[in-house]
Amino acid sequence: MFVAFRAVAYATCFIGFLLIYLPARILSWAGIVHPGAMAWPQFTGMTIGTVGALAALWCVFTFVVKGKGTPAPFDPPRRLVIQGPYRFVRNPMYLGAALALAGAACFYKSVTLLIYGCIFLLVTHFFVIGYEEPTLRRTFGPDYERYCHRVRRWLPGVRAVF
Repeated sequence: MFVAFRAVAYATCFIGFLLIYLPARILSWAGIVHPGAMAWPQFTGMTIGTVGALAALWCVFTFVVKGKGTPAPFDPPRRLVIQGPYRFVRNPMYLGAALALAGAACFYKSVTLLIYGCIFLLVTHFFVIGYEEPTLRRTFGPDYERYCHRVRRWLPGVRAVF
């Protein structure tokens, strides 16, 4: 139960800062306010954002239930998580966050927010290859290596090239 509390607390901080606070600052800086009318960009953005948010929440739930830990690098799962959304791609939480950002960019019709989402993915990619993957290799050894050979890093069906 305490693991679930920690996971929710860390996820709330991550989501609150990177997916709500910073995008709000970016929109404010760019002078973008709430759209005057709801049209297809807003409905499309809400759909994409919802899919991204649900994917990220599914990841947090899987970390707690299957991994007995949290998504936070300083409080990681005790078990290798290869179930749930991790069956399809190795980094579904980051992809969910990127979809949420893309949905917000579409909702607000904000190129600046879309650029922020691209920067988020780029920084995340370097974090994954520079910290997460080496740490997982040291922690879970051959099990993680087999997982890497079976499941791609970013896109299902597309071989990892970086």
